Amino acid sequence: MKWTKMMIQTLRDDPQDAEIDSHKLLVRASLVKKISGGLYTFLPLGMRSLRKVAAIIREEMDRAGAQELVMPILQPAELWQQSGRWEAMGPNMFKLKDRAEKPYALGPTAEEEVTDVVKSIVSSYRQLPITVYQIQWKFRDEIRPRFGLMRSKEFLMKDAYSFDVSLDAADASYQAMYDAYKRIFARCGLKAYPVEADTGDIGGKFSHEFHVLAEAGEDGIAFCPGCGYAANLEKAERKVAAAAGEPCPAYEEVHTPNAKTIEQVSAFMGVPGSAFVKSLVYAADGKPVMVCVPGDRDVNEVKLKHFLNAKTLELADYEMVLKASGANAGSVGPVKPAQADLRIVADQALKGATGRIVGANKDDYHLKNVDLARDTAIADGDYADLVIAQAGDVCPRCGKTMELKRGIEVGHVFKLGTKYTDAFKAVYKNDQLQENVMVMGCYGIGVSRTVQAVIEQSHDKDGIIWPASVAPFQVVIDLLDPTDKAVAKVAFDLEAQLEAAGIDVLVDDRADRPGVKFKDADLIGFPVRVVVGAKGLANGGVEVKRRDQDKSRMKIVPTADAVAAIRELLAQ
Repeated sequence: MKWTKMMIQTLRDDPQDAEIDSHKLLVRASLVKKISGGLYTFLPLGMRSLRKVAAIIREEMDRAGAQELVMPILQPAELWQQSGRWEAMGPNMFKLKDRAEKPYALGPTAEEEVTDVVKSIVSSYRQLPITVYQIQWKFRDEIRPRFGLMRSKEFLMKDAYSFDVSLDAADASYQAMYDAYKRIFARCGLKAYPVEADTGDIGGKFSHEFHVLAEAGEDGIAFCPGCGYAANLEKAERKVAAAAGEPCPAYEEVHTPNAKTIEQVSAFMGVPGSAFVKSLVYAADGKPVMVCVPGDRDVNEVKLKHFLNAKTLELADYEMVLKASGANAGSVGPVKPAQADLRIVADQALKGATGRIVGANKDDYHLKNVDLARDTAIADGDYADLVIAQAGDVCPRCGKTMELKRGIEVGHVFKLGTKYTDAFKAVYKNDQLQENVMVMGCYGIGVSRTVQAVIEQSHDKDGIIWPASVAPFQVVIDLLDPTDKAVAKVAFDLEAQLEAAGIDVLVDDRADRPGVKFKDADLIGFPVRVVVGAKGLANGGVEVKRRDQDKSRMKIVPTADAVAAIRELLAQ
């Protein structure tokens, strides 16, 4: 392929709206072009990488026994209403109506759709297990699209769904997909780490996310270097020893005028934030619940929602806070709130805590010397892990200290159980002709996001460093003298030999200075660069170098040996 025949327009300057390196390089290297916020056109170079990632995914899905299908992007509302997610997904869904006023959604995912399809075809245990997948565009109305393809409104996704006769059988399907994901990301040149994760809107009881570690990652990950435990911060647990509280005198009231936050009261009283109990009132399914955590920690709302088994959870409004506690936010505490039957839950680190400072449920006042067991009505069963994990917390598995890292989520695997198969009455008959509900799993990979994750994990100051498996072209031939017929013949003969060997090649035949060609080659990140020029040929051959090697590693090889030398470099 000739450069002059391709639609490529590299940029020297970073796009103004790009915050992270991979987003900048996607645009500068002419892989994508922004159309609007969260919407991108894949240009020819970007499309080549996207198709290569998709091809790897297809090969590994097929290897794992999954079968490919394609389902409509436009999904009827009744499917989502049947599962109860039409309202639960909220404003994240793009909803529309046809000319007959029938409601639809642009699919953000396809659990409902695939369950409806499978139940209409599968009726016997002899047809199970079955796993199906598609590579299809998805749509989510992101409130703040950012980071290029990382958080966009339209994205290419591989979603797979398994159906089994039992939980044990479903575990085998889950493991098959888990192993396939590890192979997929390795083949894409990514170091992706599986971490325990919350199941979110998809549902189910257990899941793993696959993360590419990167400083630009949106997700926080708690990681234990001792045993390898890793979990998204929404899910991450920690081990906490029982508080060794010393007996303290009766609590007393302290006037704390205009001090509302932990930081303000801490400064006013001259004690650290850890001496406080932070108390917040939430509305859980519309009912008030007070949540208490150490003053230097933050509530993990995902953990709290699961602990309360709540369908909806949000911070209570002004009126609910005042009615439940007797005070405004900033002076709320667990000692004798205004609502006598108010449920109070607390983080496990507070169990047995004494000598703490809490809001007095009276504006501009706090209580000191509070013993939570003595002075509050928090039940033993209402202590749980309710805070966001942080660096230095104790690993729940091995007891060593955990670290925090940042990650880009590229894949997610779920054990769904029967959430959707129950809703859709997706049943099979066993060998006794008895009906049983199928057990389900689902498995997603962000195909377009994976392309950007490769760039985020593999680049330098000059541009992208593609792995050969997903590079737009594996080799670029910089033809320095395109008007010299003898030199051009060498370049195009080499191109033909490489393509015959299964290596895709782009010949830079532009009438530009060598420096321009070299900069563009580094920016786009072709794994191997070959320089063909009159001077080099006079010195014995062509120059070859890997993109990730220093310029001093450029070497001249005889033209006859060039294909072998290039194949060796690609294999490194």
